Amino acid sequence: MSTETGPDGDTGVAEDSGTGDDADVAHANAEQQVVAVDAEDDEQGVVNRLEAHTGDGTRHRAFTVIVLDEDRNVLLAQRAPGKRLWDTYWDGTVASHPEQGQTQTEATRERLEEELGLSSSQYRDLRMTDKFEYKRYYLDEGVEWEVCAVLKCMVVDRTLDPDPDEVGGWMWVPYDHLYENQRLYRQLRLCPWFEIAMRRDLGE
Repeated sequence: MSTETGPDGDTGVAEDSGTGDDADVAHANAEQQVVAVDAEDDEQGVVNRLEAHTGDGTRHRAFTVIVLDEDRNVLLAQRAPGKRLWDTYWDGTVASHPEQGQTQTEATRERLEEELGLSSSQYRDLRMTDKFEYKRYYLDEGVEWEVCAVLKCMVVDRTLDPDPDEVGGWMWVPYDHLYENQRLYRQLRLCPWFEIAMRRDLGE
């Protein structure tokens, strides 16, 4: 596992994929917990999800999922406007946090179904391909400090049923073209954790 460093010298990159969907104390996420970890992703107990994403944050376990179709188009999902962090940014494809005792693969399957309506019969070859640490602040509203696992899968049935509370919009984009021509897509405002995962996947 490697560490990503921001332009100000802070370790890492972005938000809540969770990665970034927490709000005020009244927000439902204030009643949830995330798994705190050290730099090696060893568990250090649990921490309140809202507290982990405010102030200077708490390093915690997360994952992001890159969903490709058979023509190497990546599914970009726009974070719903109601998200506290990185609202309306485009993710590729789902990002969140595993619960304590839950594997990254189990959490991924759960979130693909809950957020996009993608059942396990619609994709194959789900696997973890990378892991990195990053830290990013979002405006003056919160922070994401995660040890983020990257998982990939291949969709064989592109039928979707997104949850509007999670997904504002979605589109299929040629994955390699997106990476090689990022200026052409900058109006999309990609989530920073996805940008890191894509750069590490295709650029290294």
